[in-house]
Amino acid sequence: MASGPARLVLADDHDLVRDGLHLVLSREPDLEVVGEASDGREAVEICRRLAPDMVLMDIRMPDMDGLEATRRIKAEQPSVSVLIVTTYENPDYLFEAVKAGAAGYVLKDASKKELVSAVRKVLDGESSLDRDLAARLLQRLASESPLHDRRSHHDRRSRTTEPPTQQKRVVPVTSNLTPREMEVLGLLAQGKSNPDIAAQFVISRATVKVHVERIIRKLGVSDRTQAVVRAIETGLITPETRSR
Repeated sequence: MASGPARLVLADDHDLVRDGLHLVLSREPDLEVVGEASDGREAVEICRRLAPDMVLMDIRMPDMDGLEATRRIKAEQPSVSVLIVTTYENPDYLFEAVKAGAAGYVLKDASKKELVSAVRKVLDGESSLDRDLAARLLQRLASESPLHDRRSHHDRRSRTTEPPTQQKRVVPVTSNLTPREMEVLGLLAQGKSNPDIAAQFVISRATVKVHVERIIRKLGVSDRTQAVVRAIETGLITPETRSR
């Protein structure tokens, strides 16, 4: 990174796990471990004090678990990325983690190369989520969002009580995204990678990266996963948008 190594905080209640993560990550010249926490509450406090670029967060910890810690960190410091470090690829845990504000996850039995790659992907605006898993998680998020519930209720009521000419159109929250950025956002919601998007639009990967960075900045989030979450929650994109 041009401004120096990315600053990382490790949050896990097992000393051996933190030591292992620290050993692997501290060997990378572009990464720096600046703090460690043994529970979620300590992780929140360290982030307040150090304002890191990323937290590698365990889910199950005493006093305050990783999900609640992620919610508090993202509420106070939206620009801090959170990468979940977990033992199991449990869709329910990962869904809650994404809702809480996590950018993705890495398994504790991942290789050193996979761990470093996951960290760099998130820091570079990429996704560390498997494409199929990402699509399932975001589809579930869309189906469970309050906006979706309100629309479903309105649709049911409209079909039974209102003639077609009296149905009200639900207008999504607007943003200053360009038409091309909206197209890219729709593909991000489908779990597409930067190379996939570049191939579809016949543009360079560097151009896609610029589009993604602008989307992230305009939506006020820390990464592409949370850009899609924000877009779904605010109605900027819908299941219909994502399927086109």
